[in-house]
Amino acid sequence: MVDIVFVNPPYEQISKGKEYVKRITNRSPSLGLLLLAGQALQDGYKAQIIESDLQNLSPEDVADQIININPKFVGITLFTVGVINASIIAEILKKNAPHIDIIIGGPHVSSMGLETMEKFSQFDVAVMYEGEQILKTLLTTLENRGSLQDVQGIIYRNSEKLEITAPPTIMKDLDSLPLPAWNLLPNFPNAYLPAIYDYPRSPVATFSASRGCPFKCEFCDTSTFGSKVRYYSPKKVYEIMSYLNNEYNIRHLQFVDDLFVANNKRVTELCKLLIENKIDMTWSCTARVDTVKPETLELMKKAGCWEISFGLESGSNEMLKNMRKSIVSEQSRQAVRWTSEAGIRVKGLFMLGYPGETKHSIKQTKEFIKELPLTTMNLSKFTPYPGSPIYKKLYKTSIKDEDWEKLNGMNFVCNTDEFTLKELDVEYQEIIETFFKRASIMLYYTKMSISNPIHVVRLLHFFIGFLGEKLKR
Repeated sequence: MVDIVFVNPPYEQISKGKEYVKRITNRSPSLGLLLLAGQALQDGYKAQIIESDLQNLSPEDVADQIININPKFVGITLFTVGVINASIIAEILKKNAPHIDIIIGGPHVSSMGLETMEKFSQFDVAVMYEGEQILKTLLTTLENRGSLQDVQGIIYRNSEKLEITAPPTIMKDLDSLPLPAWNLLPNFPNAYLPAIYDYPRSPVATFSASRGCPFKCEFCDTSTFGSKVRYYSPKKVYEIMSYLNNEYNIRHLQFVDDLFVANNKRVTELCKLLIENKIDMTWSCTARVDTVKPETLELMKKAGCWEISFGLESGSNEMLKNMRKSIVSEQSRQAVRWTSEAGIRVKGLFMLGYPGETKHSIKQTKEFIKELPLTTMNLSKFTPYPGSPIYKKLYKTSIKDEDWEKLNGMNFVCNTDEFTLKELDVEYQEIIETFFKRASIMLYYTKMSISNPIHVVRLLHFFIGFLGEKLKR
């Protein structure tokens, strides 16, 4: 019998008839669920994972699967965009399997747990902060029908009243965490690829080698992991990479830390281990432009680093100041240049439509993108995530809870003084098309397709699906 089912609810908003888009989008599993499932297994519970979008499941499909499995507990991870679908799953379970305890956690809960529990009575317990250290005590208490007041870091229902318990101590020793439960994923790793062209070879896995971020960008929510950076030791990271390479033949690892290059000494130690022991694996990571150094970048390249993603956000220093980004555009130019010269692919992460965005600031960003030696880029539509300082400024004014389903970085939800939402969309499309239609960028992707045919295969499936839908019409 399965004791607990961990669920990543449906949240992808792809129009009916355009499902072929999934052939080229990110199909990576939830690392948070894998870590929680690993903890549950270590604590003696039998666990299962349901990745709704990766399995093309509707909320009703997910609920049916859970009812058939009949676990004692269900744990649902919540990003803001998935809250409504999670509530549908929980409502069906309450009606058809009321004995199952429904636990929610994740970034949305850490930032808006109380509001979410007030709005959706079908959720029984909300776990805030880091779930691994709370999980065992919570499940044991629920099994024995003990007092939840003694479980740290949760919100629970006491009759009609919501109770909030004391926060847990911050987990410092990440090395003591169990391995993510990759073994629970059907057909791992072959069925779980990142977005097309986001990796040089496959199979691919994801891992986070640290938690927390000390910076105070206004658009970021750090309520889950906090502002103090905690690390796996370089030795432990190396061991996990070796395990993935030997056990699952992983050839590329995506580090999904908020800030992988926060400590150059630690990165240097890891790189030396990788160089000395020669794992057949490339990797990508994140960094701030003010945390990288030329000598570290050269070492990272030798150790297999393929790509670094930088949160550049804007070419306007005024906008960077508005965001409390604590950098200026000249630092970005320097870091991108250093990284490119080291032979590492550079991915620029930009944001459009932040409060205060003007025609002049967008023009500056367009010019900035043109002059940088970027290999690829990602442009997000400003999203005021719950828990971020900017959300708190806007909440109950231009952002309402009904907009939760749109808070995925793919929708503009705030007008600016100089732009309507429609006008922002026009600017967005122009920036994307201008970048990816550059001759040098098109040549790069052509070469990448030739060197790694898996991208060609995914593109073919995409175009076959696209043409199929065209013919139906």
